This record gives sequence, C-alpha cells and structure tokens, in this order.
Amino acid sequence: MSKLIVRASTEADVAHCAEIYAHHVLHGTASFEVDPPDLAEMKRRRAAVLDIGLPHLVAEREGRILGYAYAGNWRPRPAYKFSVEDSIYIDKEAVGQGVGKALLPVLIEQCTALGKHQMVAVIGDSAQTPSIRLHASCGFEMVGTLKNIGFKFGRWLDTVLMQRELGTGASLPPVGS
Repeated sequence: MSKLIVRASTEADVAHCAEIYAHHVLHGTASFEVDPPDLAEMKRRRAAVLDIGLPHLVAEREGRILGYAYAGNWRPRPAYKFSVEDSIYIDKEAVGQGVGKALLPVLIEQCTALGKHQMVAVIGDSAQTPSIRLHASCGFEMVGTLKNIGFKFGRWLDTVLMQRELGTGASLPPVGS
C-alpha cells in the first residue's frame, strides 16, 4: 500500500470532500445536518475557512481523497479568537486505516503555528467512540457531554466536547492580545 499524504486541499478536492460528508450526513451521527450540502455550499464553506486563515486539509493515497479535516473559529466573539474547533470526516471505505490519525496531528500543528491556543472537538453522538479515541490519542481531554441535545434518525443524540491546549495554552498571554 502506498503512503498516505496529508496536504492542503484544493478547490478540485471539494467534490470528493462533499461525497465523504454526504455519506456522514445521510448515514451517520458525526454531523447533525440531515440534508447534505451541495457542491457550491461545500466550496463556500472551504473558502470561508481559508478566508479566515485556517487550514483545510485532505488525506490522499494514490490520488484518491480518503478524508479531510479543517479548523474553524470556536465562536465568533473576539475573546474566542485564539480558540478553534476541528472537524474531520473519513471516507466510508477508509475508516480504520489511520486517516484520522494522519490528519489530526497536522491540523493541530498548523493551528499551533498560527498562534491558536485551544482546540475543541465537538463530537456528534457519544457513541462515536472511534472519534473520541482518535482525539484522546492526540492529547484531547473529555470536558463534557451535552445529553440528548440533537435528534436524528428517530433518536436523541448526545454531543461530546473534548479540548486540547495548543502551544503554550493558557500559560502565557497570547501574542497580539
């Protein structure tokens, strides 16, 4: 098997990202959306991430996109400007092949280099144990569970919150604060 490559996404990758995400929307609880966004909306979302200077990454093997990850602002208010939320989606055929384990450390590294100090994972459904294990393996700690906060596929779903310090975390005042 050839090497997995993690790189910045291009606009040409968005169609593959949209296919991956559509599967999760229609068949899983990683996203609480119920209708997959169209290609134009997925391009708009990627552009919005890049416009605020945050990374949008893909993992590929032999030219095939196997997953993608990006960071977004944790919340829009100015006091949160040093905190980001990560999102990772893996192709259904590549689950369990280390794609998330390849993407998340690169995302963490790039956000740290941008001066971010906290990364939050908002994991849809407490039954998403692979995502919880992935985040824990990359230094995230469980900070809470919002019980029965979403309703999808005829059942109530929890949301798990995990958090990881980046760089110096809260030990030093941020540069440019």
